[in-house]
Amino acid sequence: MRYSPRQAALKAACQDHGCRSHTKIACSEPMISCINNYMPYRPDPRPKGAGTGVVGNLATMIAAIQHPGPIRVAIDGRIASGKSTFADELAAQIMRENREVIRTSIEGFHNPKATRYARGRYSAEGYYFDGTNLAAIRTLLLDPLGSNGDRRYCTEAFDLEKDVPTDKPPLVASEKSVLIVDGTFLQRPELVWDLTIFVDASEQISEERGVNRDAVRLGGFAKARELYATRYKPAFDLYEKLCNPRLSADVVIDNNNFEHPRMEIRSDGRLAHHAFASIT
Repeated sequence: MRYSPRQAALKAACQDHGCRSHTKIACSEPMISCINNYMPYRPDPRPKGAGTGVVGNLATMIAAIQHPGPIRVAIDGRIASGKSTFADELAAQIMRENREVIRTSIEGFHNPKATRYARGRYSAEGYYFDGTNLAAIRTLLLDPLGSNGDRRYCTEAFDLEKDVPTDKPPLVASEKSVLIVDGTFLQRPELVWDLTIFVDASEQISEERGVNRDAVRLGGFAKARELYATRYKPAFDLYEKLCNPRLSADVVIDNNNFEHPRMEIRSDGRLAHHAFASIT
C-alpha cells in the first residue's frame, strides 16, 4: 500500500509513540467546505513540538488546555468525510506533545441490528435516531472521563459484525489524557464534550468516496448509491436541521486540499483563546 505524505507521517508517529491497539490508520478522503462567522486561522510557521501545519498546531493548542481531568474531543462530520483519518493524525500529534491519547470511535457503540433497522433498512430516521446507543457512550465512555468521573472507561460496548454486546474490563485513564472520538452525529444534545471539531465535506465528494469505499460491503455500487441517497444523506440533513453542527462546533476543518487542510476556529468557542495565543 502506498501512503500519502500525511499518512506516512502518521504511520511513523504511531510506531514511534506506541499507539494503543484501538488506534487505526484510515484511508484518505478529501474534504470541501465553505463556512462563515469563524475567525481565520494561520498556522504558525515555527517549529512547535508536535510540528507545524493545521494538525500540528491544533494538537499543540489542545495539549496546552488546562482542564480538570481528561479532555473529551469529538471529531464530527458527514459520513465518509475523512473524520477517522483526521482523528488518527491529531491523536499522533497530541502524543508528540507528551499527552496520553485515548483513540476510539462510536463504531463500538452501535445498537443491535434489530433496533437499527426497526424502521426499515433505508430509513433516514432509523439511522439518526436508532443507530447508536447514546446511553452506553455516556455511561461507559464520556461520563467516566468527565470532571466527576472515576476515569474507568470502555471504548466499546457492541460488536457490529457479530451483532452482540461486548463485555471487556474497563481501562483507567490518566488525569491528563485526551480522548479523541470520531463519528457522525456527535453533537447531538445527549452527548457532552469538552471540545468539538467538525470535519466539513461536500455532499458530492463524501458520497462518491463513501460509495467507492462501501460498495463491496453493501452489495454493489447501485445498492450503495441507493443507501446513501435514501438513508445516509437524509439522516445528515435531519442532523443539520436539528443541531446545526457546523456552527455549533468549536473548530471546523476545511480539507478540500487533503495535503493542505485549513482550520477556522469559532470566535466564541472553547478553543478560541488558545488559537489567539498561537496566532499572535
